[in-house]
Amino acid sequence: MPRANRHFLPGQFWHLTHRCHERSFLLKFARDRRAYRHWLFEAKKRFGLRVLNYVVTSNHVHLLVQDNGEGVIAQSMQLAAGRTAQEYNRRKRRQGAYWEDRYHATAIEGGGHLHRCLVYIDLNMVRAGVVRHPAQWVNGGYREIQHPPRRYTLIDLDDLSASCGFANVGAFQQAHRQWGSS
Repeated sequence: MPRANRHFLPGQFWHLTHRCHERSFLLKFARDRRAYRHWLFEAKKRFGLRVLNYVVTSNHVHLLVQDNGEGVIAQSMQLAAGRTAQEYNRRKRRQGAYWEDRYHATAIEGGGHLHRCLVYIDLNMVRAGVVRHPAQWVNGGYREIQHPPRRYTLIDLDDLSASCGFANVGAFQQAHRQWGSS
């Protein structure tokens, strides 16, 4: 029996989680985490994916995205997950599943729920005991939010700030720094 289609609502925030097959540490090397981020950036360029936060761990990925109603999430996940898996399997001369089934999608409300989801994603590697502060994990949105790079930016900080109810990016960044410590 075929799988049911996913229906995303335009403008809705979504927390996406995608795990490696059998919870294997297939993303344990920085090279592989960078590859996933590269393909996520390509999805942003090609399809207009709105990334609000992310973390790429050693065995799973968390994304906070907003749907624009044009099938962007499904296309973006197919590109990022598919290309990452293909590159890894080719390089390791490996066959078989890379990802554990489909990604899991949870609808997120705005306001406090959105803020808590941002913090949950930011603190993922802290809770795992890998780093003491989210700024220490290179493959996460916390660093990008606090110190936006000039190139290859995944997170649209202006949209994220407005979605969180802030008039400007500076006010949002200041509040964001406090959320994880409270």
